[in-house]
Amino acid sequence: MNTDKLSDRLATVANYIPKGSRIADIGSDHAYLPCHMVKKGAVRYAIAGEVAEGPYQSALKQVQLEGLTKSIDVRKGDGLEVIQPGEVECITIAGMGGTLITSILEAGKDKLVNVERLILQPNVGAHAIRSWLCENNWRLVSESILKEDGKIYEVLVAQNGTGEDIKSDMQELELLFGPFLLKEKNDAFCEKWALEKTNWQRILNQLEQAEQNDSTLEKKREIENKLKMVEEVLS
Repeated sequence: MNTDKLSDRLATVANYIPKGSRIADIGSDHAYLPCHMVKKGAVRYAIAGEVAEGPYQSALKQVQLEGLTKSIDVRKGDGLEVIQPGEVECITIAGMGGTLITSILEAGKDKLVNVERLILQPNVGAHAIRSWLCENNWRLVSESILKEDGKIYEVLVAQNGTGEDIKSDMQELELLFGPFLLKEKNDAFCEKWALEKTNWQRILNQLEQAEQNDSTLEKKREIENKLKMVEEVLS
């Protein structure tokens, strides 16, 4: 793999990395992102973190192949275990579910004190990340949504602490759809939520055929609420 050119998904993540920063890429997948950023001279230093032996070895091999062992440290460990407090200013986590990303951030909260920026690319469940950011004094500053190889991806960018241009206290609608994405409503956004709407409608139809108990009624209310929101957003 030539790391001179990244996939659109990773290129979007890369665009949000502050120039000259020290980064940690968690779940680094062959260390493509750190290799690309170091070769471009866009970051000073990078840590590539992997929890499993196979991906760890792949990342190590890629970094050695590119001759970047002085600038990129490949480490094996669970989530933010691979970094020490104060080692990096920016953390990227891409290609996982939103719930897993939030559990990594929650488990490694003590490592985030001096981190200035988080760039997070969940494959699903971006709302879980937005909720976590709101609850933990991280402010959403930008979002992107894009389609690549038939899949739709969201990228969320958050800054530590407060600021005027920063979204902190999000309403239910913004948590689900993304405050910045809601303003833009690009093609990928509309496609994603049209698909979600179809899926929720199917679930609702199934629930209506099911035995009506407290649990079913609760789920129905939840789905109906989501359908109402998505109809409002796409109208």
